[in-house]
Amino acid sequence: MANVSVAAEWQLVYNRYYRKPELYQMRWKHIDLSRNKVACAPFGGPIAVIRDDSKIVQLYAESALRKLRIFNSAGVLISETVWKNPGGRLIGMSWSEDQTLICVVQDGTVYRYNIHAELIEPNASMGKECFEENVVECVFWGNGVVCVTEANRYFCMADFATMKVCELARPEVEELPHCVAVIEPKYTMTGSVEVLIGTDAGILMLDEDGVQKVDDTLSQKMAVSPNGNFVACFTHDGRLVVNNTNFSSPVIDESCESALPPEQIAWCGMDSVLLYWNDMLVMVAPQAEPVQYFYDEPLVLIPECDGVRILSNSSMEFLQRVPASTEQIFAIGSTSPAALLYDALDHFDRRSAKADENLRLIRASLPKAVEACIDAAGHEFDISRQRTLLRAASYGQAFCSNFQRDRIQEMCKTLRVLNAARDPEIGIPLSIQQYKSLTASVLIGRLINANCHLLALRISEYLGMNQEVVIMHWACSKITASLAIPDVTLLEILLDKLKLCKGISYAAVAAHADKSGRRKLAAMLVEHEPRSSKQVPLLLSIGEEDTALVKATESGDTDLVYLVIFHIWQKRPALEFFGMIQTRPLACDLFTVYARCYKHEFLKDFFLSTGQLQEVAFLLWKESWELGKNPMASNGSALHGPRIKRIEKAHSLFSETKEHTFESKAAEEHAKLLSVIQEANKRCCVFLFPY
Repeated sequence: MANVSVAAEWQLVYNRYYRKPELYQMRWKHIDLSRNKVACAPFGGPIAVIRDDSKIVQLYAESALRKLRIFNSAGVLISETVWKNPGGRLIGMSWSEDQTLICVVQDGTVYRYNIHAELIEPNASMGKECFEENVVECVFWGNGVVCVTEANRYFCMADFATMKVCELARPEVEELPHCVAVIEPKYTMTGSVEVLIGTDAGILMLDEDGVQKVDDTLSQKMAVSPNGNFVACFTHDGRLVVNNTNFSSPVIDESCESALPPEQIAWCGMDSVLLYWNDMLVMVAPQAEPVQYFYDEPLVLIPECDGVRILSNSSMEFLQRVPASTEQIFAIGSTSPAALLYDALDHFDRRSAKADENLRLIRASLPKAVEACIDAAGHEFDISRQRTLLRAASYGQAFCSNFQRDRIQEMCKTLRVLNAARDPEIGIPLSIQQYKSLTASVLIGRLINANCHLLALRISEYLGMNQEVVIMHWACSKITASLAIPDVTLLEILLDKLKLCKGISYAAVAAHADKSGRRKLAAMLVEHEPRSSKQVPLLLSIGEEDTALVKATESGDTDLVYLVIFHIWQKRPALEFFGMIQTRPLACDLFTVYARCYKHEFLKDFFLSTGQLQEVAFLLWKESWELGKNPMASNGSALHGPRIKRIEKAHSLFSETKEHTFESKAAEEHAKLLSVIQEANKRCCVFLFPY
């Protein structure tokens, strides 16, 4: 009976079954999709809603101010903001691959919002032409958009990260297109976007290089398949034609009941196409009669890689092809090994001997039956059915010696993650196929961006993944959101969580605290950073030069010490700088080594300020020797004077210390000797050149 009740909900389309389980009852209130512009992100992402200013609507008790509201897929409000953006009417909005909401207004300005309805600066523009001619339509794909102006010109922004705009070739038709569709760059031979437009002359294909007519069909609506290989067109005479992108071999050519174009057209995986009119949803597939679903409320179709999510005012459903493993088990009258294994569990629970009889029938196919039950459990959204299928797999595995033992454990892990993400408060209804395409790391990234840090941490821990990203994001968010909490209290809260992850970068958290205007908190956080290479530069950036010098010298890293020395040298007065390095032998020695080579005068000032007169004297003596090496000094001419003065000054400084009597006497005699040589040279010159 359980099998019958499950399969009774399915719809047969030719030789394939489809099902439409309800994912959520929407938790929002007073949301009418027909009165709003709606943008839904794929992979169970958020829903953006804003009142459609192109329609006359009754406001009931709500404010006249337009609000941009962002909900999760269960209708739980995540964030909202007042729509203040100038630039004319909102033409279109969509979610990018990194879940940034892209909004294009009439003058071509592109506004970006994060999931918390915060405007991301800077804004971008589709160009001067869009500003002057006005945008009338825009078509989005993963990370790009194509805009159509009133003058029937086409402008493409292929990547929201770079925000570069290019104009596509202009079609030689005056009227605006009936419909526009995009073939993504990753599916084209040229690697550039290709745009299909439906005109009275047929379907034209545009790119940067030119325009070409690809088909005579007069299309009113178009949609490109998820893999970029097929195009579904609703024609002017009420037919749905599905063709390859070369328009050479139609796969479907089906007459519809209405010649009016559908409001929406979307692919359901790769197997069928959905058409939505006011109160009717029609599924068309090859070699099959169209299937109709009737609704008494407006819908939004959200294509996914393995089906279509159907959003209405009251619910979220998921229309998909029934997976093969599920069909084997639950199809009416199925006698497959998986169905018999599932039935055997039911008999086992009722203590019936029929359980053993079923197992004997499928003993040779038992591994395949166990695998089918595990696979079917992964495709289920109903938790009790997941549990029953996994119990059936576990029951069969007990009699199967050569089955991979950790397969059930892996599926249990995956389902625990999926069920946690599907919870209405989180509202990410991923199917297992979507989850595998998205990957666990991307799911965790989306959870932390939505500030679901606890769940992200639990999933990271459960899957054995690095938790540092989660804790770092939580710490930075906590600092931003806790401006009223004193630094000392907040530091304790942060340290309590940061210590959970070994090797985490306290310096990065401290840098965020500094950017948030909490320099004291930043200084306290950076004290806990064990890596001097990260700690010292941050201390310098927040003005903690004294501490930076201490940490650098304690580390023994000469590069770090030099970094601090040069930083302080530029920032502080000379005497203050001398006082700071004087008490640090390593810093003092490194400075001295550098200054001896490049900054003699500055080094003299340092020695004088620290009372090392003999060191100044040695420097002066060295300078005199350097002068003596100059070829110009060979005849004892002009350079003798400066040499003598330096040595005399060195003699004076040596004589002030009792420990350098010998050096003082040697300097005195050296100065006298140079004076005698200089005097002798002068007499020689007078004798040779008396006039």
